[in-house]
Amino acid sequence: MKTVFNSNDYQELNNRLNKLTAENKAQWGVMKAPQMLAHCNEALKVATGEVKRPRIFMGYIMGPLFKNMLLNEKPYPKGVRTDPHFIITEEKDFAAEKEKFSAALKQFSEGGEKKATTHTHPFFGNFHQKDWGRIVYKHLDHHLTQFGV
Repeated sequence: MKTVFNSNDYQELNNRLNKLTAENKAQWGVMKAPQMLAHCNEALKVATGEVKRPRIFMGYIMGPLFKNMLLNEKPYPKGVRTDPHFIITEEKDFAAEKEKFSAALKQFSEGGEKKATTHTHPFFGNFHQKDWGRIVYKHLDHHLTQFGV
């Protein structure tokens, strides 16, 4: 499975990210491109451990049932539910969000597995550090596909 910790996989995502413009329209969902970048940046903060949220009760029950969805090869379904902490509704500046996310993604990728958190995911539970590279890849792939790049 692809991972941002592999330089070729990271470069593939980065090339697609560079094709994204503010004019790209979502093929599903309600976010605009700048909001999607802000959303991805917030999710990346969980992967790095910059943001640590406590485990939620429903995660203990439902998390194990859906954890494989994050780690398998199948793309995320269109319109999959988003944690309310990652819903971005305010307008964002495209260039600023793209620059911020690109820099954070590069730093995470180049840092390798040791850059990934060991903190428990609030819904899905524990992941190996290598899994975070796969999850970040798959999440960004989902959103770049959403915006046609």
